[in-house]
Amino acid sequence: MQPLQFLVPLDAFAGIEPVLKYVILALVLVNMVTRLLAHRSHVKQARDGDGDESLSRFLPHSITTVLLVLASFLLLVFEPHAGTVLSTLVIGLFLADVFEYESRRVEARSKGLELEYPKAALGASVLVLMYAAYQSLFFLVEGYWNLVV
Repeated sequence: MQPLQFLVPLDAFAGIEPVLKYVILALVLVNMVTRLLAHRSHVKQARDGDGDESLSRFLPHSITTVLLVLASFLLLVFEPHAGTVLSTLVIGLFLADVFEYESRRVEARSKGLELEYPKAALGASVLVLMYAAYQSLFFLVEGYWNLVV
C-alpha cells in the first residue's frame, strides 16, 4: 500500500514513475541554462532601458521553475523521503529566484551598479542538481556504495 493512495489516484501516474527522476534531472539542467539566459537578458534590458521598469521576468526560466516545483511534488507522492528533500531544495531555489530578481531590479534602478550574477540562485541550483543527480544516477555508483556502506 502506497502512502497517500487514498488522496491521489496513483494509477494515473504509474507510467511516469520510472522516468520521473530523469525528467527532474533534465529540468534542473534546463533551469540552470535558462537562469544564465535570463541573466543575460536582464543585463541587456538594464543597459538599454531606464530603471527597473525595463526588467521583465524571463518566461522560459519561469516555466522551467514551475515545472521543477510540480515535478518535485510529484516525486513526493511516489517516494516521500526523496521527494521531501528535493521539494525543500526546489522551494529554496524558487525563493532564491524571487529575491534575486528583486535585487536585479534594485541594481537596475541605481544607475551606477553593474548587474551581478544571481549567486544565491546559482548556489541553490547546484545543490538541487547534486541531489537530483544522486537520486537519478545512483545506479552508477551503487556497487561501490554498497562496498563502503
